[in-house]
Amino acid sequence: MLTVVAFIVALGLLIAVHEYGHYRVAVACGVKVLRFSIGFGKTLYRWQPKRQHPGQDTEFVIAAFPLGGYVKMLDEREGPVAPEERHRAFNTQPLRSRAAIVAAGPIANLLLAVVLYTAVNWIGVEEPVAKLARPVAASLAEQAGLLGGEHVTRAGFDGELEPVQSFEDLRWRITRGALDGRDLMLEIAGEGARPAREIVLPLSRIEAKDADAQMFRRIGVVAPLTRSEIGEVMAGGPAERAGLRNGDVVRSVGSTAIVDGQQLREAIRASIDGSEPRTQTWQIERSGQTLAIDVTPEVRDEGAIKVGRVGAYVGAPPEMVTVRLGVFDGVWRGVVRTWEVSALTVRMMGKMLIGEASLKNLSGPLTIADYAGKSASMGLTQYLVFLALISVSLGVLNLMPLPVLDGGHLMYYLWEGLTGKSVSDAWMERLQRGGVALLLVMMSIALFNDVTRLFG
Repeated sequence: MLTVVAFIVALGLLIAVHEYGHYRVAVACGVKVLRFSIGFGKTLYRWQPKRQHPGQDTEFVIAAFPLGGYVKMLDEREGPVAPEERHRAFNTQPLRSRAAIVAAGPIANLLLAVVLYTAVNWIGVEEPVAKLARPVAASLAEQAGLLGGEHVTRAGFDGELEPVQSFEDLRWRITRGALDGRDLMLEIAGEGARPAREIVLPLSRIEAKDADAQMFRRIGVVAPLTRSEIGEVMAGGPAERAGLRNGDVVRSVGSTAIVDGQQLREAIRASIDGSEPRTQTWQIERSGQTLAIDVTPEVRDEGAIKVGRVGAYVGAPPEMVTVRLGVFDGVWRGVVRTWEVSALTVRMMGKMLIGEASLKNLSGPLTIADYAGKSASMGLTQYLVFLALISVSLGVLNLMPLPVLDGGHLMYYLWEGLTGKSVSDAWMERLQRGGVALLLVMMSIALFNDVTRLFG
């Protein structure tokens, strides 16, 4: 139920803001708006405010099919217009007004993202400290000299280092660097008598196409530093059969010393020989005593590979920090984050178009609904971050130069501005058909990805 409610709220808010952008600028330009609809199809609820802007008599509607909305304006191309109202028709407006009305929807979504990110910055969010777990073996992080336990204080590209507020902040910068093919410089805090030092994470070497778990495993920075502690033990699982208990701290697996939860998870994953489990002796601490316990994992399929599992939560919660910004810093960071996410989205779309990024990055309504429920269950700030991300995606998507989207109409207006002539009806029809076909292909791929992620 939470997933459904969170999804409906997200859709309603994002669509309403998008259409309100069109509506508000249309009214400001003197265009008569006939209908403001959230959703398509059968009308569920309608109202007509008595007090409206001069010259307006807009009907507001909530319709049955929620995946979209529209603002219907007075337009001679869609029906007869009385001579005395012709100056209020959309098609009679100057080019700059028509372009502003069309662009206002996507811009409203981007402004909403700024507001949401700003709200998160002001409210504050609990996130793991940017202390690194032991890197994955043979990963970029290990090759760069990271051992685990390092505290990253600053990071940046091209020598411009900025403070790292949390592990999630660091992951975002790693994601940007990996997808853009840019090396990331990290500043590591000094420990004891050791001074602070800088290392370079050579992200340009991995040629990442998907921002997924496998990408982070190749980089080696998978999780924040945690204690190598056993949490909840599943009944009947390998951990329970071996005698492991909640609260046990693992000091070694076989001949390998264990220093953090991520390293322990990697050791468990690797505790197999081909398709057979490998029994190893674990040294653990329990109530001040050191015990030796033989543990035999079970083999599970993870995609195309086989890994070991012990049936227990591995790793204590990481050290947390509250990330909260002041009034002006919060607004500025909201603007910066919206710009960064927008730019990354555009680059990813471009890479998918030329085959440098996988089409698996496309997501549809099922994945959005799933993330809506998960983020809502994690708290208000996580849900706001989710809404901001989807709002940016919606704004950027609608600015794409596809004939059926706002960006396509802006391309028509660009042609009109350059040539002095509007696009002919024949060409408009051809472009609309092509745009619909391409959009249907994108939606089909996104839905296939949804089904694969959720049920594959």
